[in-house]
Amino acid sequence: MYQFVKRGIDSIGAVLGLILFALSYPFVAFAIKHEDGGPILVQLSRISNGKTIQLYKFRSMVVGAAHLKAKLLHRNERNDGPFFKIKNDPRITRVGRVIRRFRIDELPQFINVLKGEISLVGPRPHEPGEVQHYPKEFKALSTAKTGMTGLSQVNGASSLPFAHELELDQNYLNCQSLWLDLKILIKTIWIMLADHNAA
Repeated sequence: MYQFVKRGIDSIGAVLGLILFALSYPFVAFAIKHEDGGPILVQLSRISNGKTIQLYKFRSMVVGAAHLKAKLLHRNERNDGPFFKIKNDPRITRVGRVIRRFRIDELPQFINVLKGEISLVGPRPHEPGEVQHYPKEFKALSTAKTGMTGLSQVNGASSLPFAHELELDQNYLNCQSLWLDLKILIKTIWIMLADHNAA
């Protein structure tokens, strides 16, 4: 019953989200295109429901950012897992820094929600290469439907230690309910409005 209701909320929420932010899309698209002439949207490979999906985002990095990653591996500040993060990543564009700060880059993911590939709330979607490094006790996360936001996203997101992030997402799967989803959604909205350093 929970999953059925959750899917209905996802569909309604995705439609409302796409409509609510519709007026901002042309301005974001123009800013991205005007900066370097590259594509407005990117499709990023992520694992959800046990399969690889293409997650939509407004492009916040330079064209070819994935290929530049290999040249920056020596600057990776994460040594607790497969994640890659560096302060002041040179691949992020000027527009990208703004839309990331306000999480505007994630708005196209409402399309993924509408398609049923992810939920509004769920475990954080990771790259296939990152999922391969999940410890055995967290393998269930690789078959779960991920979310635009979730327990780990509202508790530090990419700043969390790898194991702690997985623990939070596993706790969500063990305790998921409509009430928990609502609390996570409310906290997500608060972070978007008031805490731009929490992304």
